[in-house]
Amino acid sequence: MQHQGVLQNLDPSGQAIAGMIKLFRLMKFSSLKFAATLILCASTALAQSTKTQLVILGTGTPIINPDRSGPAVAVVVNGSAYLVDFGPGVVRRAASAALKVPALTPKNLKVVFATHLHSDHTAGLSDLYLTPAVEGRPGALELYGPPGIAAMARHIQAAYVKDVDIRVHGLEHGNANAYHINAHEIHPGIVYKDANVTVTAFAVAHGTWDFSYGYRFDTADRSIVISGDTAPTQAIVTACNGCDYLVHEVYSTAWFQERTPAWQKYHSTFHTSTTELAEIATASKAKQLVLYHQLFRPKDEDICRWSADP
Repeated sequence: MQHQGVLQNLDPSGQAIAGMIKLFRLMKFSSLKFAATLILCASTALAQSTKTQLVILGTGTPIINPDRSGPAVAVVVNGSAYLVDFGPGVVRRAASAALKVPALTPKNLKVVFATHLHSDHTAGLSDLYLTPAVEGRPGALELYGPPGIAAMARHIQAAYVKDVDIRVHGLEHGNANAYHINAHEIHPGIVYKDANVTVTAFAVAHGTWDFSYGYRFDTADRSIVISGDTAPTQAIVTACNGCDYLVHEVYSTAWFQERTPAWQKYHSTFHTSTTELAEIATASKAKQLVLYHQLFRPKDEDICRWSADP
């Protein structure tokens, strides 16, 4: 059963189903056997119910592409926002999304989760720490992530001591409570729970990283699994198990075949190909599949920018 909702592009890439179908064929996704599957080339908002919304703020990678912000996903429940990862551009993408989803107004960004400590997933942390505080966040940023996230938060706060001092004690009269990060180092299991959502972390297989997590969000009306970066792993299938939305990273099989042996070894160890993802999505019985952290060939990115030709 497909969920009723509104599809809204937040980034300028990937605007039409025609481009998606072309990419679908190029990526050899024909082995995907379930009907309620949504393939997204761009950052999008899926307004799937009045209570729970899934918003993709960034689908990029370390490869610099001006059409793609860094990896970032928001789950919005009853007007409260929860972010998973915070790649470059996250606050501005949230501000743009707030035109349709007011919960993503930057001052409302209070609870965030890191899948792992790779720079493309965390480079937006200083912006997420500071800019919402300037904009009126009422209290500290609550940050959840694997071991090492507390040190990252501590160093970022130390780097901006002068800035915070001027903002709090100068003519801005900023709220000192907002200029703080409460870092929570977590391990697999239920890591967060409030009246809106239960968040469960699970370990994934991101190459040689010692700690790398995916997250499952359970709300009153939706279940959402976010893979983080990972090679194929049964953990995704187990965590989803018929979930409403599976948000998963991917790299193009066609692009992979053009890479050097060294890069092929890296990507097959750290990431998931389109054909592997088809198998995972089928086994997980996910109702809809959403792609992020997308590694495509440049000419495939051009397709995502879309052509109306059949």
